[in-house]
This record gives sequence, structure tokens and C-alpha cells, in this order.
Amino acid sequence: MAPDPDAALMLAFQRGDAAAFRTLFERHARAMVAFCHHFVRDAARAEELAQDVFVKLHQAADRYTPSARFKTFLYRIASNHCLNELRRGEYAHRRADLEPADPDALPSQAASPEDAARAAALERAVGGLLARLPEKQRAALVLCRLEGLSYEEIAEVLDTSVSAVKSLVHRATVAAADALAPFGERRKEAVS
Repeated sequence: MAPDPDAALMLAFQRGDAAAFRTLFERHARAMVAFCHHFVRDAARAEELAQDVFVKLHQAADRYTPSARFKTFLYRIASNHCLNELRRGEYAHRRADLEPADPDALPSQAASPEDAARAAALERAVGGLLARLPEKQRAALVLCRLEGLSYEEIAEVLDTSVSAVKSLVHRATVAAADALAPFGERRKEAVS
């Protein structure tokens, strides 16, 4: 395994180098906000959750060992924090408020003034899909497809087996394909 520069920074922070922690924050803050947003679908709350993740990272520094990539350690903290936030129930009403997007509002191959609205419809559909997925499926899908973690890393983040991760990602992918199928049909018609 190649040396992990983030792991080296975390170890430097353990030894008292505050600048190392600032560097980790600067490298990963935007990704953490985006990751948290996939769970709560609220930009302001995602920012707050990402800040909480870094506070927890700061507090967990003494427990860090470079047995896995730093990113795995960070996403484990973030996943646990976001899943706990969802379990509090505050976001249940947001799931119900999401309206299914109109597949006819997908962008066509030709540029038009409606392209932005069509792209927004697809974005709402994806957001709605993520909101409806069970928590562990959502976490596994986001970590795999959007964050690029391996099944082994996701298993470590979610504290489960690799086969369970494969199953979670598969079920989430099938749900995504079913939910977004009308958009694919619309695209085929527009190309024909």
C-alpha cells in the first residue's frame, strides 16, 4: 500500500502539530459537506454536520492508527454522525415532501432554454431517490458511487462485512435504476 499523506498528517497532529489538522480540514471539508448533504438534503445543516465531523475527528485523534487509509477513518466518523442525525427523525418529513420529478423534464440532445430546468428535475429525482433509500443502503451507495471507496473500505466504515456492502450497494443500485428508468426512456426517445 502506498504511503497515505493524510495519515501522516493525522499522526503529526497526534504529536501536537495543529497545522497538520488545518491541512486535513482544508483538504476534506468540501467533500464532508457534500457527503453530509446526501443525508440531510439541507445545505446549512450539511455544513454544521461537516463541522461536527471535524470536531469528532479532532477528539478521536488519539485513537487513530494508520491501519487503514485516513479517508476510511474520516468517512466512518462522518457516516456514523450522519446516520445518527437521521435516526433522530428530524429529516423524515423532508423525505415525504420530495415530489417525484417529471421524466419529460430531462434535457434533450439539443440545447434549449429548458435545459437548466430539466437538469434540476433529474437532480431532484436523484435527491428523492437518496432520501427514500434505507440509511445503510444510502451510505453504501454514496460511499461507493460518489466517494469512490472500495467495498473493503466501506465495510470498515459501516462496520459490516464486504458481502453485506456488496448487497447494500446492489440493492441501492437496483432501486436507483428502477426510480430513474423513466428518465432513461425519455432520453432514448429524444435521441431517436
